[in-house]
Amino acid sequence: MTTSKLQNKGVVFALATFCCLLWGSAYPGVKIGYSLFNIQTTGAQVLFAGYRFTLAGILTLIMTSIFYEKWIIPRKNELKGMITLGLVQTTLQYIFFYVGLANTSGVKGAIINASSTFFAILFAHILLKNEKMTQAKVLGCVLGMIGVLIIQVSGPKIDSSFSLIGDGFLFLACIASALGIVLTRIFTKKCDSMILTAYQLIIGGVVLVIVGLTMGGEITQITIQGILLLLYLAFLSAVAFTIWAVLLKHNPIGIIAIYAFMIPVFGVVLSGIFLEEQFLTLHILLALVSVSIGIWIVNKK
Repeated sequence: MTTSKLQNKGVVFALATFCCLLWGSAYPGVKIGYSLFNIQTTGAQVLFAGYRFTLAGILTLIMTSIFYEKWIIPRKNELKGMITLGLVQTTLQYIFFYVGLANTSGVKGAIINASSTFFAILFAHILLKNEKMTQAKVLGCVLGMIGVLIIQVSGPKIDSSFSLIGDGFLFLACIASALGIVLTRIFTKKCDSMILTAYQLIIGGVVLVIVGLTMGGEITQITIQGILLLLYLAFLSAVAFTIWAVLLKHNPIGIIAIYAFMIPVFGVVLSGIFLEEQFLTLHILLALVSVSIGIWIVNKK
């Protein structure tokens, strides 16, 4: 696709929404994976994530090599960006996320995690010359956050206490995610999006495996269903991260990052479908409307 097509509002909407749909499907996917692999400790969760992202990187590398009709080996001047992005966006983000989520409630986790979009737009404003903080971006973030809050209104009561290892680590995960978005925008200027995605996932995933094993994580229950699910989770990560990187290469961060508010909405809906949880409620519809209006405000001329 040419740059003009990748900057077309309709194309951006379709591709970004598709990415969020894939990431949203990871919500029930990971939960089912924990059950199929009998994962009960944080170390095992980190190890499972490491397997997922390493496999996702390998799949991306295979797809990239097929696309270019040759085996892709990164150049020396690309390694720094790949290592940095892999450690920040994959390793640090998911270590902080899994440890944090294990020490706080799921409701608070979903709300805190949604703040990564605002951090991404803020960091882009600070670190990149052409990324200006506008009233539309701020309003879009506010509406997106309201949408996430609406989803949680019908859930358990939110604990007002603050846990450093729980809530604090989730905020650090959001910061790592936001920095990863900005770094992707920077590094894709000089590196092919697909190649960057492949190697950063492999690097970050391998480090996650090492950390998970160090934390005492182990996966002892292996089934065919579990392996198929792991392949799906790896596939969705490979596709979503690659498309997201391509979009960030050709568009301002504010235009793309705002779509991330769709992820928890899709997550709740798909969890309702696959985990047989209630999801067709007024709360979900209101959340979807709020997030959609926020996206429209950011994208309108």
